[in-house]
Amino acid sequence: MPFILSIGDAVPQSVIEQQHAMEFAAELFSESFKDIERLLTAFQNGQIEKRHLVKPLEWYKQDHSLAEKNNAYIDAAIMLGIEAIDNCLTNEDFLTETFAYEEIEAIFTVSTTGLATPSIEARIMNQLSFTPHTKRIPLWGLGCAGGASGLSRAYEYCLAYPKAKVLVLSIELCSLTFQRNDRSKSNLIGTSLFADGAACALVCGDQSNARTYQKRKASPQILSTQSTLMRQSLDVMGWDVRNEGLYVVFSKDIPTIVEKWLEPNVCEFLTKTGVEWNSINHFIAHPGGKKVLEAYIEALNLPASMIDIPLEILKNFGNMSSVTILFVLKKIMKKAIQGDVGLATALGPGFSSELLLLRWE
Repeated sequence: MPFILSIGDAVPQSVIEQQHAMEFAAELFSESFKDIERLLTAFQNGQIEKRHLVKPLEWYKQDHSLAEKNNAYIDAAIMLGIEAIDNCLTNEDFLTETFAYEEIEAIFTVSTTGLATPSIEARIMNQLSFTPHTKRIPLWGLGCAGGASGLSRAYEYCLAYPKAKVLVLSIELCSLTFQRNDRSKSNLIGTSLFADGAACALVCGDQSNARTYQKRKASPQILSTQSTLMRQSLDVMGWDVRNEGLYVVFSKDIPTIVEKWLEPNVCEFLTKTGVEWNSINHFIAHPGGKKVLEAYIEALNLPASMIDIPLEILKNFGNMSSVTILFVLKKIMKKAIQGDVGLATALGPGFSSELLLLRWE
């Protein structure tokens, strides 16, 4: 089975403490909501302490055109993408030696927070020495589910080409979609959650020579995946595209939907794979927010300790959309041992879910 050999990540240098984000939101939204103090508790109760943004906080207090924001997206995505790739291919926690760019057969690039044609990996390939025959597979519009979906599509590629070594590069610059003049509750909640970052995973086929680079005793094999779309749920999560750019669509019902819809979806997946709940050692959940993680626990009847690592990532980095689950997986890969089983799950626009079953071998 294809396996994940290494993960590297990258975050912008600008850091915002949650207290400062709350003060920013209070200044911006106070005229629009009479109950602003009650709404601001989302910043205090969301478990987030700090986040990384591509611009200093003062930048977001000014109006910026879609073109200006998208140009900033392209510049930062290239920079962070290169850093994440290099951190993945040189990561001494997972690799015995540096993995050469030329060994990479394909790059799956995941993003939903900016537009680029040629796509970001093409621009990166002009700066790094990937072979010109490297296949490019950009994945756009998957939102928070994108990191898990990228791993699933890389898994399928490596099943078809078992000698392949591919990258899943996820880059999200959520802050550049911020609309200063959008005084909706969705925008207020988004302001309390979203952040910027990048991560890159190295996925290898089981007939590749990648095991010779493996430093740890075991790496996670991807055993099975499942993609699920909830019909007639387009208004739950996504973008509303307007002249000024991307306006966030973020339903307050997401935690309730998780509780009611996710459990049968996960049970169907585990039944199909023949895995019992009590054999799951690691719950690799995209930390969409504290309430979403708590909904996972409630829906799946998991011990609270199973979301400790997702909560830690949320606390220190916020919700980086598709990138965040790779931060969670990287941390779990540092502690998992041979024979461990992991369930990875992420939810995104559609409304949809992506599930992966992993076993450390």
